[in-house]
Amino acid sequence: MVVLENTPPAILVLAIGVLFATGVYLLLERPLTRVLLGFVLIGNGVNLMLLVMGGRSGASPIIGNAPDGVRMSDPLAQAMVLTSIVITLALTAFVLAMAYRSWQLHGHDEVADDVEDRRVARHAALNAPAFEDADDTEPDRTLDEEAADVYDDVDDSDGDGDGHRAPHGAAGHKERP
Repeated sequence: MVVLENTPPAILVLAIGVLFATGVYLLLERPLTRVLLGFVLIGNGVNLMLLVMGGRSGASPIIGNAPDGVRMSDPLAQAMVLTSIVITLALTAFVLAMAYRSWQLHGHDEVADDVEDRRVARHAALNAPAFEDADDTEPDRTLDEEAADVYDDVDDSDGDGDGHRAPHGAAGHKERP
């Protein structure tokens, strides 16, 4: 059986998959502590993935330090892992601060639904405007119908050749230079 030199062990690939899957699952939860654990697991999965992508281990990546015939480790993978560690630490500190502040204010760290988002979603489901149109002269027309009538790029019923209809109620009025 011939195995390529750069083929990673299956257990490492499985560990990367488990870390990412568990991290994404925890990111989709409501409590910020679970979101924090999800960030940490995904960060560790990224670190492991970068190390596996760097290939097999070897001598330290300093020219002249390795004996002849011994491969050096890939220094790019090591530098990217260090960068990933710093980014994960900063993100962890930020989410931890948010969770602590939420605990101080509300006594729990669960992210609540936004009331405004629920109102907009309810109005969108009803296909009703989320506000009152103060200058509406025809109350039975929706804003979508009015916008399509005023700004139709395809219809050229006013005959001026520019591809825009005249605003509603102003069909015969054109500005002259």
